[in-house]
Amino acid sequence: MSLTLESLTHYEQAILVLSALVLYTSFSLLAQSRLLNLINIFAWQGTLLAATTALVAGVSQQPHLYISALLALLLKALLIPWMLRSQVLKLKLHQEIEKLTTPTLTLLGGVALVIFCYYVTLPVEHLSTLITRNTIAVSLANVLLSMLLLISHRQAVSQVVGFMAMENGLFFAAVVSTYGMPMVVELGIAFDVLVAAILFGVFFFHIRENIDSLDVDQMNRLSEVED
Repeated sequence: MSLTLESLTHYEQAILVLSALVLYTSFSLLAQSRLLNLINIFAWQGTLLAATTALVAGVSQQPHLYISALLALLLKALLIPWMLRSQVLKLKLHQEIEKLTTPTLTLLGGVALVIFCYYVTLPVEHLSTLITRNTIAVSLANVLLSMLLLISHRQAVSQVVGFMAMENGLFFAAVVSTYGMPMVVELGIAFDVLVAAILFGVFFFHIRENIDSLDVDQMNRLSEVED
């Protein structure tokens, strides 16, 4: 049976719209060359994830998802972006523009990944009875687009944002495919992500002090110097 918007409830349509906006932020992250704008888009992605999770919680009558939505809002939309923004300002990277190699091909590769995800998850969507079944492909696409961000960007801060965005995609996949993970698991993951953000900030300072750059290409060209 073909899927049409008229056959969906208003809640399902709202979830689809929010998931499309989350996917849009993933493409925006791919195309962004300024670090502060990259972090701001990441914060908006966290806000959309929190809104989607809260909406799914109300429709599916899963109260624990409200806690997940609150955690997503506090960590992914507020705390972690604030920490990353502070690091960028302290390291005086806010005026730097990252040179992207073949941005058009990167975006076309992102489109190909989205099509691939829809093709792979089509049997799952046909078998699933969840109201969020139509967004499973989007959640998988967010994970793959974040991996593409890790590959295509050369700034260490950009790659950290890609790592965090990939965790966002996994969180989104858990919400739309199984209505969330057990709360103990979610709290553990949230703590791990927060600790990772703090450690990344410490590494940024040490790397910048030692080689005066956070460009991954320059780090790859480092060689050991014998005394």
